[in-house]
Amino acid sequence: MQLSQWIRPGDGVVFGQATAEPQTLVEALVAQREAFAGATLFMGVNWSGTVRPEHADHLRLTAYCGSGHNRKLADAGVLDIHPHPYSQLASLLRSRKIRADVVLVQVSPPNAKGEYSLGLAAEYLVPALEVARTVIAEVNDRVPWTYGDRLLKREDFAALFETSREPVALPYGAPGPQELAIARNALDFIPDGATLETGLGALPDAVLRLLGDHQDLRIHSGSVGDGVVELLDKGVVSEVDGGTLMGTRQLFDHARDNPRLRVRSVEYTHHPRVLGGIERFVAINSAIEVDFTGQVNAEVAKGSYLGAVGGALDFVRAANHSPGGVSLLLLPAARIVEKLQGPVSTPRSEAGVIVTERGAADLRGRTLKERERLMRELSGTR
Repeated sequence: MQLSQWIRPGDGVVFGQATAEPQTLVEALVAQREAFAGATLFMGVNWSGTVRPEHADHLRLTAYCGSGHNRKLADAGVLDIHPHPYSQLASLLRSRKIRADVVLVQVSPPNAKGEYSLGLAAEYLVPALEVARTVIAEVNDRVPWTYGDRLLKREDFAALFETSREPVALPYGAPGPQELAIARNALDFIPDGATLETGLGALPDAVLRLLGDHQDLRIHSGSVGDGVVELLDKGVVSEVDGGTLMGTRQLFDHARDNPRLRVRSVEYTHHPRVLGGIERFVAINSAIEVDFTGQVNAEVAKGSYLGAVGGALDFVRAANHSPGGVSLLLLPAARIVEKLQGPVSTPRSEAGVIVTERGAADLRGRTLKERERLMRELSGTR
């Protein structure tokens, strides 16, 4: 395939992230980059490692995060970060502040009606598709047909290439003793009938593994991992709305033709109007560090950009306003610090409950002095 038929020098190119990366198309993109020099890539989580620092010789590399192999790009000084809340991505794409002249998508094979699904991710791809000049699809027979906000027809694609490749998976593995201790301490704050958001990382996934005795839960999240599969099977979780499926084959197979598990646009998963209508909304997130006042750094560790602003702030604010809701921040006690080493990703004005292996500190309604006392106790420092 010669992508220069569709991609022009200076174009903005957007493609699916993590499990939704169209691997064959992205491999061709970086191999042929000289033909459309000056093009800008907008990336999400980069697990495949296909885009590498040396590709910045002809391409401008941008991303909303430093996750996965993006950290190598950031450390090499060739990655430009978009520090925006996830809820703003759709408007930034529609206004062309983030350009999406060409969108590369991985899709499922079509159903009986000839409709292709976005498979493992919809999120910011949906608004990007609506403003793109050109859409190129990799039809991967290893990708499940999923229910979602946007289905595509053959005529929506400028070009279509068929492949059979296992999507890049994210296996968290079994949680360790510390992760289980943190997750157990979070359970008291999750009521029956709650709607849960679970951020990226092993800690939110560990919480899902311990919710088997709960009842009538829903998932409304940016990312969805393997932990929802058993909960759906048991009937603990009735339905799932997520922007992207970030897990393994177990999750992919469960999502196939499953109307209870829907892959949605960022304009649904993160929109304040949608989130504002959810009662008992529990946001479960982790971070790099939190200080004694409740300020959170979710972006930089030891001078290396490895996280994101992402959707945490959108969900934290929604949980703080939700009747019966709560924002939970999960992290080891050793990551409670007096002074952050990176930027403030979530301000202390939005602090909820901090959960560690030593217990929990509820910072809601607390003064700065009260917060410092609670956080020092929680961290084991006096």
